[in-house]
Amino acid sequence: MSADLPLSTTGRTTLHRLSERGKTERADLYAVLDAGLICHLGVIVDGYPVVLPTGYGREGDTLYLHGSSGNQAMRAADGHEICVTVTHVDGLVCARSLFNHSINYRSAAIFGTARLISDDARKLAALRVVTEQLVPGQWDYARLPNKKELAATAVLELPLAEASVKVRTGGPHDEPEDYDLDVWAGVVPAQMMFGPAEPDPDLRAGVNLPDHIKAMARHPRGSSALRAVVRFSSWRTGLPLGDE
Repeated sequence: MSADLPLSTTGRTTLHRLSERGKTERADLYAVLDAGLICHLGVIVDGYPVVLPTGYGREGDTLYLHGSSGNQAMRAADGHEICVTVTHVDGLVCARSLFNHSINYRSAAIFGTARLISDDARKLAALRVVTEQLVPGQWDYARLPNKKELAATAVLELPLAEASVKVRTGGPHDEPEDYDLDVWAGVVPAQMMFGPAEPDPDLRAGVNLPDHIKAMARHPRGSSALRAVVRFSSWRTGLPLGDE
């Protein structure tokens, strides 16, 4: 599905409060998902609701969720309606009144019927997507899963056919009478950044830090600069690129 197509509007995705913050383009959904690391899976398990954090990845209009094959929530989601959310905090909004404090954020909610992937080839392909979402360039660098590891891993697939996106930007919206108060107001920006990589104490001598991991400490999460470094590293080593 083209990123230029608008998101579908359903009873579950229609925003009823602050609807002006809603984003209607599919590209907005892709941007929120592609910048994330963790999603929250909402599912009914034995009659009660459970919300679990887990790793994920997107390819086209399919979201892949990673978990253990022994995880009860993953099994309960198979063939049933679920909800998956992803949220980024972009800043803390400090207002002149406590009531008008807020948070700048980007969020997405996806609804649909999840399916567990049973075919090993499809599961491997989905795990590549999840791995590249978390550490771009790592799938072609590290050892691939063996049969035992693959059997211990569960992957859910969820279509992105029904989703909503909501974004808040900008500063505080104070009451007119509060603008005369001697209270600082503004935004404290927040950004996902990684520090320098810390080697495993048992790392064998002579094993150098690869460029794609080194780059994570120099560029903000989801930045075009980070993606460019990963692509260059893959090209230089002759490894296939994740989207080719």
